[in-house]
Amino acid sequence: MRPFLFVCLFFAAIAIGPLHAQEAQLAQQYFENGEYEKAAVLYDKLFEENNRNDFFFERYVDCLFFMEDYDRAEKAIRQELKRNPANSSLLVLYGNLYERQFREDEANQKYAEAIASLKKDRYQINKLAYAFIGLTKFDFAIQAYEKGAELLKDNEIFSFSLAELYRRKGDTPNMIRYYLLSLVQNPTREDQIKTIFQRFLQGSSDFEELQKQLYANIQVDGESVIYPDMLSWVFIQQKDYKNAFRQMRALDRRMQEDGQRIYRLGRIAANEGDFDAAIEAFQYVYQTKGPGSGYYVESKRLCMLSKREKIVGGFQYTREELETLELEYEQFLDEFGRSTATAAIMAELAELEAFYLDDLDQAVSLLSSVVALPGLDAQIQAEAKLDLGDFYLMKGDIWEATLLYSQVDKAYKEDLLGHEARFKNAKLSYYNSDFQWAQAQFDVLKASTSRLIANDALDLSVFIMDNLNLDTTVLAMKMYATAELLLFQNKFEEAFLQLDSLMASFPGHSLEDDVLYLKAEIYRKTNDYSSAAETYQRIVETYKESIRADNALFALAEIYEYHLKDVEAAKKYYETIFIDYSDSTFAVEARKKFRLLRGDNL
Repeated sequence: MRPFLFVCLFFAAIAIGPLHAQEAQLAQQYFENGEYEKAAVLYDKLFEENNRNDFFFERYVDCLFFMEDYDRAEKAIRQELKRNPANSSLLVLYGNLYERQFREDEANQKYAEAIASLKKDRYQINKLAYAFIGLTKFDFAIQAYEKGAELLKDNEIFSFSLAELYRRKGDTPNMIRYYLLSLVQNPTREDQIKTIFQRFLQGSSDFEELQKQLYANIQVDGESVIYPDMLSWVFIQQKDYKNAFRQMRALDRRMQEDGQRIYRLGRIAANEGDFDAAIEAFQYVYQTKGPGSGYYVESKRLCMLSKREKIVGGFQYTREELETLELEYEQFLDEFGRSTATAAIMAELAELEAFYLDDLDQAVSLLSSVVALPGLDAQIQAEAKLDLGDFYLMKGDIWEATLLYSQVDKAYKEDLLGHEARFKNAKLSYYNSDFQWAQAQFDVLKASTSRLIANDALDLSVFIMDNLNLDTTVLAMKMYATAELLLFQNKFEEAFLQLDSLMASFPGHSLEDDVLYLKAEIYRKTNDYSSAAETYQRIVETYKESIRADNALFALAEIYEYHLKDVEAAKKYYETIFIDYSDSTFAVEARKKFRLLRGDNL
């Protein structure tokens, strides 16, 4: 009611002169200070001297109410009703008078009489509804608006106000009904109403109710664009991007759009990790709209990127799918050329060749041509050199790898790229069993501004320090580092053999939890998620104090969330991280994921 009070005060001030304005201000001050007798005298005077202004009369009666002078209040209300019987809000004052005396039946009778007395006057209808709202009589305010809509023969005229009242009452179905109806009256409210729904709809059941009403409205009004658009938005809130795509595709075809709506949906789906929906959206745009569309090139590129991210993210895939994606990259490069403009595409294809198609020679050739492109942005070239160094390392060419890392380190000394290059060089020394030099580099990199590099450097520094206490452990460390290098090179069987050999040679060694962790990583990389989960579980149960424990828990939670599709198990492991391992670098992310899986609206 506060905004409404300010409006009343504003118009009251306009209607009176400077002298009366000072008296009104003084009356207001008396009222706020609880000096109701003094305020009543002034408000009564202001009412008589200012064309019997409603605001001053209502304030006068309020003063009498606070003084519990009900006889004088009733006399004043009766006199004003006799003078102005069309003012139905006076009956609300009368009802409030009875209610203050605990005469509930008589009060309700006056409220009903006020509604029954309404005429075809939008101002009076609003005024009466505001009077009820001021007393938090939402049911009577609703009746006033509904009666007013009937009198004016316009079902939509008070729809937004009715929606607000039902929202205050907590009546979700009617709130939704009237907000949707208000869109028919004023389509420009769509964004505002989406914001309201985001804020006040609680959980899946409320969104299901909204979805049900939208379907019903679409059946009644098949030509409306608002309802299908709102329905696609609901699907997006529920992360149901496939159904959102179907709604948007129908709108795109009906309105003969340029694909922008679906292109945006594709980006949302890709960011949320629903790569199948993203791929479907991007394919629709570039296949349907053709090269003339402003979204053609980006849709093609993002479609390929989504397919690649699906593979990188550990989703199930076949050799045939890999080769199909490889062909799409090559066709893209044939269509748009191999230049600085497509350098990122060439780099993505090189990564696909190296890590998934096991064609290191082709990956090296592709990325070498990227590095050699004339006019290539220096930062893109440096990133390509780092990847090329990785590929040489995978081939076993350590000297080429360290040369490329060192070039980037030298060129970007104080930049994150330089830190990354230094970390890769230190890791290479670690693989090469030069543990002391590697640890010295990791200790420096613990201060990196990159949280990821700093955390990894800290982990490796602690790992080396913990496992090099005795001279007899050096050989074990060498074997373990070699196994890590074999994993990096995608030589999974050789990595397993090396780890088994390590444990056979050094039973009960302090590296046992690390060996299990590396085996779990191999299972995960080869998409054997059941074996990965089982191995991570052994670490969690047997090595609770290990530095690998929180890593294993987080990996376990992700496997259950994304691959084994057991939300309850995923929630349990995420919760364990932020409760039992609150100092872990995974704690914040684990809490966020737990709350999302629980259904919290973040």
